[in-house]
Amino acid sequence: MDDIEVTFLDRGRVQADRNFVVDGASVATASNRDPSHEYETYVVWNLVIETPELTILWDTGSHPEAGDGYWPEPLYEAFAHVDADEHHLADDLGGAGYELADIDAVVMSHLHLDHAGGLAEFAGTDVPVYVHREELPFAYFSATTDEGSIAYLQRDFDHDLNWQIVHGDSYHLADGVELLHLPGHTPGLMGALIDRPGTPLLIVGDEAYVEANYAGQSMATSLLWSNAAWKESLERCRNIQRETGADVLLGHDLSVFESLA
Repeated sequence: MDDIEVTFLDRGRVQADRNFVVDGASVATASNRDPSHEYETYVVWNLVIETPELTILWDTGSHPEAGDGYWPEPLYEAFAHVDADEHHLADDLGGAGYELADIDAVVMSHLHLDHAGGLAEFAGTDVPVYVHREELPFAYFSATTDEGSIAYLQRDFDHDLNWQIVHGDSYHLADGVELLHLPGHTPGLMGALIDRPGTPLLIVGDEAYVEANYAGQSMATSLLWSNAAWKESLERCRNIQRETGADVLLGHDLSVFESLA
Protein backbone atom coordinates (compact mmCIF):
# COMPACT_ATOMS: atom_id res chain seq x y z
CA MET A 1 0.00 0.00 0.00
CA ASP A 2 1.23 3.48 -0.85
CA ASP A 3 0.35 4.91 2.56
CA ILE A 4 2.35 2.60 4.84
CA GLU A 5 5.73 3.75 6.11
CA VAL A 6 8.14 1.57 8.11
CA THR A 7 10.82 3.19 10.26
CA PHE A 8 13.64 1.02 11.62
CA LEU A 9 14.85 1.70 15.17
CA ASP A 10 18.34 0.53 16.08
CA ARG A 11 18.13 -0.49 19.76
CA GLY A 12 21.74 -1.55 20.25
CA ARG A 13 24.06 -4.54 20.20
CA VAL A 14 24.04 -7.95 21.86
CA GLN A 15 27.17 -10.09 21.92
CA ALA A 16 27.02 -13.86 22.21
CA ASP A 17 28.62 -17.13 21.17
CA ARG A 18 27.42 -18.17 17.70
CA ASN A 19 26.71 -21.65 19.06
CA PHE A 20 23.57 -20.24 20.71
CA VAL A 21 22.38 -18.82 17.42
CA VAL A 22 23.43 -21.55 14.98
CA ASP A 23 23.34 -25.01 16.49
CA GLY A 24 26.74 -26.71 16.34
CA ALA A 25 28.55 -23.70 14.89
CA SER A 26 31.74 -24.92 16.56
CA VAL A 27 31.95 -28.41 18.02
CA ALA A 28 34.82 -30.57 19.23
CA THR A 29 35.89 -33.50 17.09
CA ALA A 30 38.38 -36.32 17.54
CA SER A 31 41.05 -34.38 15.68
CA ASN A 32 40.13 -30.94 17.03
CA ARG A 33 39.08 -31.17 20.64
CA ASP A 34 39.43 -27.46 21.34
CA PRO A 35 37.74 -25.60 18.47
CA SER A 36 37.73 -21.83 18.39
CA HIS A 37 34.45 -20.11 19.17
CA GLU A 38 32.92 -17.24 17.25
CA TYR A 39 31.83 -14.51 19.64
CA GLU A 40 29.61 -12.32 17.49
CA THR A 41 27.67 -9.08 17.57
CA TYR A 42 23.93 -9.05 16.95
CA VAL A 43 21.40 -6.24 16.63
CA VAL A 44 18.31 -5.44 18.68
CA TRP A 45 15.73 -3.53 16.66
CA ASN A 46 12.20 -2.19 16.82
CA LEU A 47 9.94 -0.79 14.11
CA VAL A 48 7.46 2.02 13.85
CA ILE A 49 4.80 1.09 11.30
CA GLU A 50 2.81 4.12 10.19
CA THR A 51 -0.58 3.40 8.61
CA PRO A 52 -3.59 5.68 8.00
CA GLU A 53 -5.32 3.94 10.90
CA LEU A 54 -2.56 3.38 13.46
CA THR A 55 1.00 4.20 14.42
CA ILE A 56 2.31 0.82 15.55
CA LEU A 57 5.40 0.07 17.61
CA TRP A 58 6.85 -3.38 16.98
CA ASP A 59 8.49 -4.65 20.21
CA THR A 60 10.07 -2.48 22.90
CA GLY A 61 13.69 -3.67 23.17
CA SER A 62 15.77 -4.38 26.26
CA HIS A 63 15.49 -2.62 29.58
CA PRO A 64 18.19 0.11 29.69
CA GLU A 65 19.57 -1.33 32.93
CA ALA A 66 20.08 -4.80 31.42
CA GLY A 67 23.81 -4.67 32.11
CA ASP A 68 23.43 -3.06 35.53
CA GLY A 69 21.75 -5.93 37.35
CA TYR A 70 18.28 -5.79 35.80
CA TRP A 71 19.01 -8.93 33.78
CA PRO A 72 20.10 -11.94 35.87
CA GLU A 73 23.85 -12.40 35.63
CA PRO A 74 23.75 -15.83 33.89
CA LEU A 75 21.53 -14.41 31.16
CA TYR A 76 23.69 -11.34 30.66
CA GLU A 77 26.79 -13.54 30.56
CA ALA A 78 25.24 -15.52 27.70
CA PHE A 79 23.67 -12.60 25.81
CA ALA A 80 25.32 -9.30 26.74
CA HIS A 81 23.37 -6.25 25.59
CA VAL A 82 26.49 -4.15 25.89
CA ASP A 83 24.97 -0.74 25.14
CA ALA A 84 21.47 -1.11 26.56
CA ASP A 85 22.05 1.92 28.78
CA GLU A 86 22.39 4.04 25.62
CA HIS A 87 19.05 2.94 24.21
CA HIS A 88 16.09 4.19 26.21
CA LEU A 89 12.92 3.61 24.22
CA ALA A 90 11.76 7.24 24.40
CA ASP A 91 15.16 8.46 23.20
CA ASP A 92 15.35 6.06 20.26
CA LEU A 93 11.80 6.94 19.24
CA GLY A 94 12.73 10.60 19.51
CA GLY A 95 15.69 10.08 17.22
CA ALA A 96 13.26 8.84 14.58
CA GLY A 97 10.89 11.76 15.07
CA TYR A 98 8.34 10.06 17.33
CA GLU A 99 7.24 10.37 20.93
CA LEU A 100 5.77 7.69 23.16
CA ALA A 101 2.47 9.56 22.94
CA ASP A 102 2.43 9.03 19.15
CA ILE A 103 2.14 5.26 19.54
CA ASP A 104 -1.42 3.98 19.00
CA ALA A 105 -0.64 0.28 19.42
CA VAL A 106 2.23 -2.00 20.44
CA VAL A 107 2.79 -5.43 18.93
CA MET A 108 4.88 -7.83 20.98
CA SER A 109 6.45 -10.45 18.75
CA HIS A 110 7.08 -12.32 22.01
CA LEU A 111 7.95 -11.48 25.59
CA HIS A 112 11.63 -12.39 25.91
CA LEU A 113 13.72 -9.90 27.87
CA ASP A 114 15.34 -8.30 24.79
CA HIS A 115 11.90 -7.51 23.36
CA ALA A 116 9.74 -6.66 26.37
CA GLY A 117 12.09 -4.41 28.35
CA GLY A 118 10.28 -1.19 27.42
CA LEU A 119 6.71 -2.28 28.10
CA ALA A 120 6.63 -0.35 31.38
CA GLU A 121 6.44 2.83 29.29
CA PHE A 122 2.86 1.88 28.41
CA ALA A 123 1.72 0.84 31.88
CA GLY A 124 -1.44 2.60 33.02
CA THR A 125 -2.28 3.80 29.51
CA ASP A 126 -5.01 2.67 27.16
CA VAL A 127 -2.52 1.85 24.39
CA PRO A 128 -3.39 -1.68 23.22
CA VAL A 129 -0.55 -4.19 23.53
CA TYR A 130 -1.04 -7.11 21.14
CA VAL A 131 0.32 -10.50 22.17
CA HIS A 132 -0.50 -13.99 20.94
CA ARG A 133 -2.75 -16.20 23.02
CA GLU A 134 0.00 -18.82 23.33
CA GLU A 135 2.67 -16.35 24.49
CA LEU A 136 1.33 -14.56 27.55
CA PRO A 137 0.54 -17.61 29.74
CA PHE A 138 3.83 -19.26 28.76
CA ALA A 139 5.72 -16.11 29.73
CA TYR A 140 4.13 -16.06 33.19
CA PHE A 141 4.62 -19.82 33.57
CA SER A 142 8.29 -19.49 32.65
CA ALA A 143 8.95 -16.44 34.80
CA THR A 144 7.33 -17.84 37.94
CA THR A 145 8.39 -21.51 37.87
CA ASP A 146 11.54 -23.53 37.21
CA GLU A 147 10.12 -24.75 33.90
CA GLY A 148 9.66 -23.16 30.48
CA SER A 149 12.23 -20.63 29.28
CA ILE A 150 14.65 -18.60 31.39
CA ALA A 151 14.52 -15.70 28.92
CA TYR A 152 11.35 -14.21 30.42
CA LEU A 153 11.49 -11.64 33.22
CA GLN A 154 8.21 -11.09 35.04
CA ARG A 155 9.10 -7.48 35.82
CA ASP A 156 9.22 -6.76 32.08
CA PHE A 157 5.59 -7.57 31.37
CA ASP A 158 3.77 -7.77 34.70
CA HIS A 159 2.30 -4.25 34.47
CA ASP A 160 -1.11 -2.62 34.16
CA LEU A 161 -1.20 -3.02 30.39
CA ASN A 162 -4.08 -2.99 27.93
CA TRP A 163 -3.44 -6.51 26.65
CA GLN A 164 -5.13 -7.46 23.39
CA ILE A 165 -5.03 -11.17 22.69
CA VAL A 166 -4.31 -12.43 19.18
CA HIS A 167 -5.79 -15.81 18.28
CA GLY A 168 -5.09 -18.14 15.39
CA ASP A 169 -2.52 -18.23 12.60
CA SER A 170 -3.21 -14.78 11.15
CA TYR A 171 -4.65 -11.53 12.45
CA HIS A 172 -5.58 -8.42 10.47
CA LEU A 173 -4.33 -5.53 12.58
CA ALA A 174 -4.74 -2.73 10.02
CA ASP A 175 -4.96 -2.40 6.26
CA GLY A 176 -1.68 -3.77 4.97
CA VAL A 177 -0.56 -5.19 8.34
CA GLU A 178 -1.16 -8.90 8.85
CA LEU A 179 0.18 -10.56 12.00
CA LEU A 180 1.45 -14.14 11.60
CA HIS A 181 1.71 -16.80 14.29
CA LEU A 182 5.17 -18.41 13.94
CA PRO A 183 5.60 -20.81 16.88
CA GLY A 184 8.96 -22.48 17.41
CA HIS A 185 11.30 -20.06 19.15
CA THR A 186 8.45 -19.51 21.61
CA PRO A 187 4.89 -20.86 21.53
CA GLY A 188 3.43 -17.45 20.73
CA LEU A 189 6.04 -15.86 18.48
CA MET A 190 4.51 -13.49 15.92
CA GLY A 191 5.83 -12.09 12.68
CA ALA A 192 4.03 -9.95 10.14
CA LEU A 193 3.56 -9.20 6.47
CA ILE A 194 3.63 -5.44 5.85
CA ASP A 195 2.25 -4.31 2.49
CA ARG A 196 4.48 -1.26 2.22
CA PRO A 197 5.07 0.66 -1.03
CA GLY A 198 7.26 -1.10 -3.56
CA THR A 199 8.43 -4.27 -1.86
CA PRO A 200 6.45 -5.87 0.99
CA LEU A 201 8.27 -6.50 4.26
CA LEU A 202 8.08 -9.94 5.86
CA ILE A 203 8.96 -9.71 9.54
CA VAL A 204 10.37 -13.12 10.39
CA GLY A 205 11.92 -11.90 13.63
CA ASP A 206 13.26 -14.48 16.04
CA GLU A 207 11.95 -17.35 13.95
CA ALA A 208 15.39 -16.86 12.36
CA TYR A 209 18.06 -14.98 14.33
CA VAL A 210 20.45 -14.88 11.35
CA GLU A 211 20.56 -15.86 7.69
CA ALA A 212 21.87 -19.34 8.49
CA ASN A 213 18.67 -20.03 10.45
CA TYR A 214 16.51 -18.83 7.56
CA ALA A 215 18.49 -21.17 5.30
CA GLY A 216 17.49 -24.07 7.56
CA GLN A 217 20.13 -24.36 10.30
CA SER A 218 18.28 -24.31 13.59
CA MET A 219 19.17 -22.32 16.66
CA ALA A 220 20.51 -24.14 19.71
CA THR A 221 18.00 -26.17 21.68
CA SER A 222 18.05 -23.57 24.45
CA LEU A 223 16.52 -21.05 22.02
CA LEU A 224 13.78 -23.32 20.71
CA TRP A 225 10.50 -24.11 22.43
CA SER A 226 9.72 -26.68 19.69
CA ASN A 227 12.01 -27.70 16.86
CA ALA A 228 9.12 -29.28 14.92
CA ALA A 229 7.03 -26.11 15.17
CA TRP A 230 10.07 -24.05 14.21
CA LYS A 231 10.49 -26.03 10.99
CA GLU A 232 6.82 -25.59 10.08
CA SER A 233 6.96 -21.86 10.74
CA LEU A 234 10.14 -21.52 8.69
CA GLU A 235 8.48 -23.19 5.72
CA ARG A 236 5.49 -20.88 6.09
CA CYS A 237 7.79 -17.86 5.98
CA ARG A 238 9.62 -19.13 2.92
CA ASN A 239 6.32 -19.77 1.14
CA ILE A 240 5.13 -16.24 1.89
CA GLN A 241 8.39 -14.82 0.61
CA ARG A 242 8.13 -16.82 -2.61
CA GLU A 243 4.52 -15.71 -3.14
CA THR A 244 5.05 -12.02 -2.38
CA GLY A 245 8.69 -11.30 -3.21
CA ALA A 246 8.95 -9.61 0.18
CA ASP A 247 12.12 -8.38 1.83
CA VAL A 248 12.83 -10.48 4.92
CA LEU A 249 13.69 -8.94 8.29
CA LEU A 250 15.40 -11.43 10.58
CA GLY A 251 15.59 -11.38 14.36
CA HIS A 252 19.13 -10.25 15.15
CA ASP A 253 21.21 -10.35 11.96
CA LEU A 254 23.12 -7.07 11.90
CA SER A 255 24.01 -7.12 8.20
CA VAL A 256 20.41 -7.88 7.19
CA PHE A 257 19.13 -5.09 9.42
CA GLU A 258 21.62 -2.59 8.01
CA SER A 259 20.72 -3.55 4.43
CA LEU A 260 17.03 -2.82 5.06
CA ALA A 261 17.11 0.12 7.48
